[in-house]
Amino acid sequence: MFDQQARLERVLERHPDAVVVEPVPGRPALVRRDQILVAEQDAGAAQDRVRRWYESRHDEEGVTRLRLRAPLKVDVCELTAELAGDGRHRRMSVSPNHLVLGQPLWWSGPADLARPADPVPAPEAGPTRRDVTVAILDTGLSPHPWYEDADWFREQREEVAEVLDADLDAELDAQAGHGTFIAGVVLRHAPSARLRARRVIGGDGVGDEAAVIRALTWLAAWGGADVVNLSLGCHTFDDRPSPVLARAVAALGRRTVVVACAGNAASDRPFWPAALGPVVGVAALDGADRARFSNYGWWVDACAQGVDVTSSYVDFDGRAADFHGYASWSGTSFAAPAVAGRIAGLAAREDLDAVAAADRVLDPARRPTLPDLGVIISS
Repeated sequence: MFDQQARLERVLERHPDAVVVEPVPGRPALVRRDQILVAEQDAGAAQDRVRRWYESRHDEEGVTRLRLRAPLKVDVCELTAELAGDGRHRRMSVSPNHLVLGQPLWWSGPADLARPADPVPAPEAGPTRRDVTVAILDTGLSPHPWYEDADWFREQREEVAEVLDADLDAELDAQAGHGTFIAGVVLRHAPSARLRARRVIGGDGVGDEAAVIRALTWLAAWGGADVVNLSLGCHTFDDRPSPVLARAVAALGRRTVVVACAGNAASDRPFWPAALGPVVGVAALDGADRARFSNYGWWVDACAQGVDVTSSYVDFDGRAADFHGYASWSGTSFAAPAVAGRIAGLAAREDLDAVAAADRVLDPARRPTLPDLGVIISS
């Protein structure tokens, strides 16, 4: 277990443009100071509205990022709330640029490090009736015997390579290998799946909303995927969904299923994007009960084992521990890809579209449920 205040200080040290905001006492969030995100169609109007604080405009994939002049110390939460307006109909789709964090590490809740594990047999693909693609937007992918000879990995190997020790301290970064671990969980449930990866968080487990939106926009332009796994997320400053991120999710289309982890703050506070209506939010179980770290609530759709999960991992010789391709880890990060893999596996075996497969997998008439944890997906 980490000292969480030390963890927060470490995040702020490595990301000096990040700041803790707490418009509502006891409900903090992390944002990049002096940045607001705007949906493309609102960019011109928003730029005009913030001209007295404006420094620069950056048009990116699926989002415009407006930088404000740092010496003015603008409250980006207050500003975006004013631009968005009140009531059911927002005037503009705007949001602070929230930091997103991979789960297991979350500065307001429990944390966990990967532990070396013995090798486990590679998943064996059975008969399938169609190809299925699962997108993993995470830390990237490292080579692993389970998939390093697959054509889908060779096509993207260099561009998705994980950074394992960015601070050069001869130890793995706290969430290095996160994407590789998640890939293994998906493949254990859908061995024939073709994975498509993109880095959106670093080995320290930290990224931001803008990077996630860019990746979702890239994925939509590439042709989409049957299932998208997002083992990351954040609390927002107002506990409402970011309309800019919500638009990027919707742009994937109705044939794509997005699965996201519910977060590790042991809270019922909505965690985004898992709490978005179109997204399958996944909590973690420890045996038959909720894992003590797992978030829960009305917005959670499913739960799966998230404690002492074993999967593919990186090779790394460190001072504290040596890893040889396998690890055991805990977090809602690893419950989510079990659900994503279960959906993808069913779609491949029975020639279903991903939405139909998700309806089957998450049907409460077919599976037991738990209050505030949704449908139980057994391993």
